[in-house]
Amino acid sequence: MTRPNILWISTHDINPHLGAYRGIWPGAEDAHTPVLDQLAREGVTFDNAYASAPVCAPSRAAIYTGCHPPATGMMHMRSSSVPPPQVRIFTEYFRRAGYWTTNNWFTDMQVETPPTAFDDCSPTAHWRDRPRADTPFFATFHGLITHESQLYLDDEDFAERTSHVPAEHRHHPDDVTLPPYHPDTPTFRQAWARYHDLITEMDHWAGTILDQLDEDGLADNTVVAFWSEHGLGMPRHKRWANEAGLREPLIVRWPGHLQPGSHRTELVHLLDLAPTMLEIAGIEIPDHMDGRSFLTPEGQFRHQNTQVFGGRDRMDEQRDTVRTVRSGRLRYTRNLHPDRSPMQHCHYPDAVSTWKELRRLCFEEAGQLGRGDRPDRLTPLQRTLVAPDKPAEELYDVEADPYETTNLAGEESYAVEVENLREALDAWMARTGDLGLLPEEDLVERWRPAGRARTTATPEVTATPAVQTAGHVLRLSCATEGASLAWTAVPPAQDATAPLPPFSTGGGAQPVTIVPPAENYRGWKLYDEPLALAPGRYWVGAWRLGYRPSQQVEVVLEPLSAAATSDYAGRGVLE
Repeated sequence: MTRPNILWISTHDINPHLGAYRGIWPGAEDAHTPVLDQLAREGVTFDNAYASAPVCAPSRAAIYTGCHPPATGMMHMRSSSVPPPQVRIFTEYFRRAGYWTTNNWFTDMQVETPPTAFDDCSPTAHWRDRPRADTPFFATFHGLITHESQLYLDDEDFAERTSHVPAEHRHHPDDVTLPPYHPDTPTFRQAWARYHDLITEMDHWAGTILDQLDEDGLADNTVVAFWSEHGLGMPRHKRWANEAGLREPLIVRWPGHLQPGSHRTELVHLLDLAPTMLEIAGIEIPDHMDGRSFLTPEGQFRHQNTQVFGGRDRMDEQRDTVRTVRSGRLRYTRNLHPDRSPMQHCHYPDAVSTWKELRRLCFEEAGQLGRGDRPDRLTPLQRTLVAPDKPAEELYDVEADPYETTNLAGEESYAVEVENLREALDAWMARTGDLGLLPEEDLVERWRPAGRARTTATPEVTATPAVQTAGHVLRLSCATEGASLAWTAVPPAQDATAPLPPFSTGGGAQPVTIVPPAENYRGWKLYDEPLALAPGRYWVGAWRLGYRPSQQVEVVLEPLSAAATSDYAGRGVLE
């Protein structure tokens, strides 16, 4: 059986606002996405795909480990977590199976990305660089075009960032459809119009990657998956653990295996992608993964999830804990800190126009109250976003009420459903050993006693002469549980010659600057079993997620002399 190639195309901060979701997700009809619509016609659209968290780093951590963030400690936004030793960036399993794995190039997975995860993690990473034309690949491309920061650029920068959107496909603020929880003001109308334009620009970018796949004649044997990691970058979407914060587009094309133009309505976690990709590539799924494969190697669908779970925890300086479950047409949400505002101060988003607009309108309502007038700047639904507190429990019929406007948790007619979903959420939190229930300071102390990160143990290296090849057989081990080993022939001094462009979101205040790991430029090769190496200089390292990298060991393999070869052969030292 020929192993399929796998191509992931991901974007940031969107809900299913694509033409393929017309009639499925409210507002999808406003999109102009010809490329992704065509991908959907050639593949399968998953109508009910969900992120694990409504913000990027915990969500991506789940996608790339196949584990729920509260199970691994990776649930707080931007934390230096130390997941259990068995947890890996799942692309390692593809490398061990002989796949060429690349990431171009965004990471942001709550841990420093080790060089064991990818053959190439850089701004130039591409399947075209694989060593042989018949080497199967797992290639990922991450687009930053739709990141929330791009909504708030000045006009000139926005026009430049959306240069591939023609005038006839641009969205005018007067024509956009606003959800009822957003006030109808010029600020929100412009943000929504820009959001749709950015999606159109992203659609063009996705098309350039798919065109390259066609040019290389690889489309027929490549599984393509398009996804985003959480909701759009406006209030009550990104950072909110509700339907709009967690509901995502997911389109999968696999020629000859999946029925073109079909829709699947079963519930899918995005963290199910990791085990699914492993299974269709014929690679064993690790027992520790929480995700469940939704496809067989033959392309048959599995109905694995009767419920999907998610939550939110600390986001920068916002401290909150929310857990939620979607089951059938119902979403149940538990706010563990109902006394805290759903829109607490958060330095980065508070600097953008939509957050400022809500704050302004809330301030004006306070002035109206002070004058003895009835507040009228916001509707009751909009006012819940900036309220000082929130309900302890929420229940919504998201099919009848997709905007989640009517909380049914206190309705007597839904008492049985609420109790059942309470129990389901309790069982999931117990099953995952929910680390979000612990004080983060205690977790940090557990992971980094006295504030010091643990260091992966220095690898142990054994070199045995290989008489038959006049080389050596290298055996590597590491005392740190869960460590992955790798080796390279590229000396450390070459790191300085590699350009390391930082990721920058643009548009004013920056939430983070992320630099590609320099070690990925050294051609590290994953160690799995004893390997035969020719004489030369090599470097060996070990990495465990959440630990500092090990000290690297330089290995010098000298050529075997004729006398030494004869002597070893006479003593039976053969490999």
